[in-house]
Amino acid sequence: MAATGATAVIGRDGLAALITVLVAEGRTVVGPTVRDGAIVLDRLESADDLPSGWEAELDAGRYRLTPREDGAVFAHCAGPQSWKAFLHPQREHQWSARRGPDGTPVFTEAPPDDPAYAFLGVRPCDLRAIAIQDRVLAGGHYPDTGYQRRRRGALLIAVECTEPGATCFCVSTGGGPAADAGFDLVLTEVVDDDGHRFFVRVGSGHGERLLTAIPHREADLTTESVARGAVDAAREHMGRSLPPVDLRTLMGASLEAERWNDVASRCLTCANCTMVCPTCFCTTTEEVTDLTGDHTERWQRWDSCFDLDFSRLHGGPVRASARSRYRQWLTHKLSTWHDQFASGGCVGCGRCIAWCPAGIDLTEEAAALAAERDAAVGPAARRDGRTQQ
Repeated sequence: MAATGATAVIGRDGLAALITVLVAEGRTVVGPTVRDGAIVLDRLESADDLPSGWEAELDAGRYRLTPREDGAVFAHCAGPQSWKAFLHPQREHQWSARRGPDGTPVFTEAPPDDPAYAFLGVRPCDLRAIAIQDRVLAGGHYPDTGYQRRRRGALLIAVECTEPGATCFCVSTGGGPAADAGFDLVLTEVVDDDGHRFFVRVGSGHGERLLTAIPHREADLTTESVARGAVDAAREHMGRSLPPVDLRTLMGASLEAERWNDVASRCLTCANCTMVCPTCFCTTTEEVTDLTGDHTERWQRWDSCFDLDFSRLHGGPVRASARSRYRQWLTHKLSTWHDQFASGGCVGCGRCIAWCPAGIDLTEEAAALAAERDAAVGPAARRDGRTQQ
């Protein structure tokens, strides 16, 4: 049996067998597939459902799939969905209540819907996002028990990135295209003159058992070298980057920056950025009743700090302007998230850039805030080292 940390090589047949084994285990296998002109995450029944021969062209406010001839399965970048949609669903039933015979309410907790997930094709940025969600939703004094159940049963099969997109900036958030931890298996796709194959690393005991159940061979030095070299090269070819400054200090010093007015003039406050973000976690609850008033249900659903009612208190919303709502989102993501959860809230996946209809670029806004701050401080203070980088 392979040991944790062991390496191997599988072919397309091994990848197909992996899905077959996972389905046979009774798992709900979720992975990338093509639908409606995008790479989306959906249930996989076989390897035929995977997006072989497709890649994504991305830029601010732009996403397009294009075919490729080499048949690569994981050459695309992050699509509009993240694994958050499965671990922290968009809408979740919490309880129901009905009027009993004597008129008193009878409450019934919603039955748990906890499929045994196997996530295939998790990118390193999304591995980091899941780790962040673990701290936010499964840690602390009041954990989300539904999230805990779904996360506890989830198997993570990661895929390292060898072709970052134009909106990727994971390196500048402290991550990178390599998967370092948090996976059961990790694959690195190699397509060259020696064939189409996947370099595999084992990350857990369950990963060991999966590897022994599928066709594989011992890792050869050539495949390992090509795979690791492609991942290293991807690190040097990020499409974007955050400015190399102390972002926590920058955000705290920029609350009155003029740049917020500029971005507010473009922002539609549509909340697309928070919906596609793999770490945004805000929710609200709503109760749905029937016309008789004899039955009601409580549902939890995603919410967004861009929603005008998100900060509504007696008398009106606290953040009524687009300026204040965008500032809240970006400042929390890059700065105050550290105060709550001991890490940043951005993993550099670039989804917020690609899926913003106005093409607003988080990295561009951070750089503009840094430039405005430096201009206000003045060149003499910068020479004296009074700015905090």
